[in-house]
Amino acid sequence: MLRIRLLVELANFSGLRRHLGLARAETLIDEISTRCHIELGGARVRPLSDRLVAVEFEAGGVKDAEAASARLQQSFSNPFNFDGELHLLRLRIGGAAGRDCDCEEVRLVEAAEKALAEAREQGRDVVRDDAEDENRIDPLELVHELPRAIEAGEIFLQYQPKVHVRRQQVASAEALVRWRHPTRGLVLPGEFIQAAEQSRAIGNLTLWTLERVLKDQRRLADEGHDLPIFVNMSGVLLADACFVEQACRVLGDEGARVGFEITETAVIRDPESAIRHLQRFADIGVAIAIDDYGAGLSSLAYLKQLPAKELKIDKLFVTQLTSSNRDPLIVRSTIDLAHALDMEVTAEGVETPAAMALLSVMGCDMIQGYLVSRPVEIEAFRLFLEEEAHLKALDSQRFSFLRSDRLWKSA
Repeated sequence: MLRIRLLVELANFSGLRRHLGLARAETLIDEISTRCHIELGGARVRPLSDRLVAVEFEAGGVKDAEAASARLQQSFSNPFNFDGELHLLRLRIGGAAGRDCDCEEVRLVEAAEKALAEAREQGRDVVRDDAEDENRIDPLELVHELPRAIEAGEIFLQYQPKVHVRRQQVASAEALVRWRHPTRGLVLPGEFIQAAEQSRAIGNLTLWTLERVLKDQRRLADEGHDLPIFVNMSGVLLADACFVEQACRVLGDEGARVGFEITETAVIRDPESAIRHLQRFADIGVAIAIDDYGAGLSSLAYLKQLPAKELKIDKLFVTQLTSSNRDPLIVRSTIDLAHALDMEVTAEGVETPAAMALLSVMGCDMIQGYLVSRPVEIEAFRLFLEEEAHLKALDSQRFSFLRSDRLWKSA
């Protein structure tokens, strides 16, 4: 038997608190705990905060844990009556299966926390199998393998388009690094990028990414798709003058239409160096986009100094755009601020036609997300561009535009 730990989070707690009031909202965790007891008889249920419950039980494997997660979601599919008003309690569940012994307890807790973080990012429940030692990935081991992996062609890129809503065109694309490991399968960036930063291997990986992007970009241009492509830039590299000069040599000699996406936290680490180096990139024609805006400690003092032409609104605000009263206000004010600073705005994590239509009403310039396309490898991306597949997503806007317009006006 394996020990299962599920972390059950009330995803729409903030919205419910605004509607129900603080005192009533603080009792919601009791409702969730009670329902978990009922649905998973014999499980140990313990509230961890006003929006998070830990559920532990023994089961035969991960499939049992996934079934338990689905059962909980089903039990919350109907709205609850709170003082005469009906409200949905939307759950987000991350969990892990591990060995039932004390020495593995901390590892199981960490695996469940990581699964919940993935669930927030992916917008779906995630249950991890942490039972087999050989399946665990040591990030430091991966970093040692990186040079060999690059040489062997295991590292590859996926591209996710950004679509200009009003022009109905693919405006650019974001390049995302992936690793197809011969024994571990697909290794996602979260499992090796941080270790690469700590070991200073991130510089070589980013230079390889730039060279690969330039090659793919030339091929796309030859086929009539001359698009800017953005590469994610680590905050560690923004403070590295040597790397900045290497990157400038690679890009400057090519005259390529390449951009860098940076996060706010990357700038805050060393603002003086970051701003100076970003200006160096801007001087040779590299476009700068501010990624995940709103997810960190936003600073207008830094924002006005950055030579950025694009601001990307974090998907944390976009995914709840049509189910929250406050998020539309935040998104709209962010769009207005960016436009006042002469920046275009991209909304990340757009998954529904309703969200896309509402963003269009607000004046958002570009969208990026699964509604348009998942990140895909170069051959699939070429086909996407050739078939103008983005137009299917934009056509769906016609059916939801009026409804979303009313939603915004009533918010």
